[in-house]
Amino acid sequence: MRGIRKKTAADENFPVASLLIKKELRPLVKHYYNLARLADDIADNPRLKPQEKLLQLNDLEDIFLNLKKTRRKKWQAAVILHEDFVKEQLDFSLVTDLFTAFRRDAENFRYQTWAQLTDYCRYSAVPVGRFMLAIHNENPATYLPAAALCTVLQIVNHIQDIKYDCLQLDRIYLPAEMMKEFGVAKKDLGAARETPQLRRLINFILGQMRGLLKEAALLPQILQSRRLKTEVCVILSLTNIMIKKIEKGDVLEKDIRFSRPERLLGLITGIGRALTARKKTLPGKGF
Repeated sequence: MRGIRKKTAADENFPVASLLIKKELRPLVKHYYNLARLADDIADNPRLKPQEKLLQLNDLEDIFLNLKKTRRKKWQAAVILHEDFVKEQLDFSLVTDLFTAFRRDAENFRYQTWAQLTDYCRYSAVPVGRFMLAIHNENPATYLPAAALCTVLQIVNHIQDIKYDCLQLDRIYLPAEMMKEFGVAKKDLGAARETPQLRRLINFILGQMRGLLKEAALLPQILQSRRLKTEVCVILSLTNIMIKKIEKGDVLEKDIRFSRPERLLGLITGIGRALTARKKTLPGKGF
């Protein structure tokens, strides 16, 4: 059984407050990430009971929304982000939507259908994309392709962590109806190696992700910020690399993560893609 994880920005699959983001925006992105990481760690803490997780998440959200006083030094992340959001006039739902997803994680919600899983992504991942678009003052037309990309990133991450989530957190993101259709049982998710049935299910989901990536491919063409466009192109390149790695590997046998050469390849390929992306003009401005 794998040990308990505690992620930092350096452990993430995809760039967090990278050098591609404008220097003046990096502190805001970092503060957003810090609060999300703090809440995620609460929801993922196997030492806490669900009720205790919910109490802590509710308190943390209350601090962010209402500047509720706290003696916990680490929880000052909520105060800092509240001040950032007021200053930048950002919609608080970009954070509170995340807490909706964290509460579902805390309760180990079981997803019965694909629609339920994508609805979870609407709260767990899509707000991050909306946040990035908002701070770059991008056109609202960018929302749909960004949502598609964020959904892919979330579900690909779920596939990578199938074993850890099942054994350490008693959490299953694969929809129950799809597991039944492909003949996959809960015990299969914690095995030493993938069963043929689980591999077929994973490949099916990856096929769905490739379809969403086609929708996301429009995003670089309609972004106004050159830096954000480059960031998105790098993420698209890295996502394609990760999907290929999962297709060739076994997510139960070992952790499937990027190597340094693969990260470099994703960076170079993404920058090249950004330089050649055809720009489409959209009506209006702002988010």
